[in-house]
Amino acid sequence: MDTDNTSTPLREGFLVKRGHVVHNWKARWFVLMPDKLLYYKYEGGKKDSCQRGTILLKDCVITCPFLEYNNRPLVFKLQTKNGVDHFLEACSREERDDWADDITSAVVKLRPSEDGEVAKQPRAAGSQLHNINLSKVLDCMYDVHSGINMSNHVEQGNTYSNCFSGSAVVDWLVFMQLVLTRGEAMTLASALVEEGFLRTIGLKSAEALRTAGLSEQFMDDSTALYSFSDSLKKRGSVKAESSASAVELSGKVIKRGYLLKQGHRRKNWKVRLFVLRSQPSYLHYYDPTKDDISPAGGFSLRSCLVSSLGDNGVPSGVKGNVQGNLFKIITQSDTHYFMQAPTEQQKMDWIDAIRKQT
Repeated sequence: MDTDNTSTPLREGFLVKRGHVVHNWKARWFVLMPDKLLYYKYEGGKKDSCQRGTILLKDCVITCPFLEYNNRPLVFKLQTKNGVDHFLEACSREERDDWADDITSAVVKLRPSEDGEVAKQPRAAGSQLHNINLSKVLDCMYDVHSGINMSNHVEQGNTYSNCFSGSAVVDWLVFMQLVLTRGEAMTLASALVEEGFLRTIGLKSAEALRTAGLSEQFMDDSTALYSFSDSLKKRGSVKAESSASAVELSGKVIKRGYLLKQGHRRKNWKVRLFVLRSQPSYLHYYDPTKDDISPAGGFSLRSCLVSSLGDNGVPSGVKGNVQGNLFKIITQSDTHYFMQAPTEQQKMDWIDAIRKQT
């Protein structure tokens, strides 16, 4: 007896979606089905049983990365066959690319071939790197309107202004269709470094340049920093500044993802983007509905206690009709944080990762 594969979810999780009427950003729970993408709202810490929207995947076009929102580099775009654009943001580059790949695969499987069979994924065209003009690439990258976005970055307690990460360069080269793949983008970026058009900023990218071979000079990494050469002065210079907040944010990113967090005052549940760092060990959280790149809050993990909470009944201190997968963190100053993970496995993964930093 044949099974109905259209009822089996291919992927699910939190994404941040831009509204159609009011262009604000809201966290929604997305479920990828073989022929459509469903999304739901979380109310009071529990997923709404009624779906808030459906995106039909047949003949959709996916653009990933989509870099027209300066403070949201992890957005990808779905355009339906009716020309409706949906802008979705993931919690990390890996999550963004995985979502885009899974949606693309679903779209391809819905595309019939001429003989009535399901079409196969098209092969990528040949390399675009032959006879490329590096000076023209630099001009495009440096353009004030369509070039790469420069911002402040933190490394080992120092804040560097007017620079960009290696992964941002790779994203931009792919988005501008100067290359076809991330591998080609790294080769092109390495050539820009080799010719002196781009320079390393901070220790990580400089060490990679010193120790790597020619093909590995450039790092597709969100913590490896680069900037334009010293001869390009119009868009600002790189400065290093030290501050207490910079030290907190300077650690290595160990884990990041969306969790539900209970507020301290109103006790309501909100989706927050959590980022776990080591050396120093901190857990910061961000409001994904806002364009502010600064954390909404955070705390040191030194001497913290983290524990799983049972799903049988509502534990003391927890309010609302919660979904489950609860855990609690008690800081050194005896502040209690209650969180919910999307799944039991993700809860345990977060608990294990946090415990290693305490």
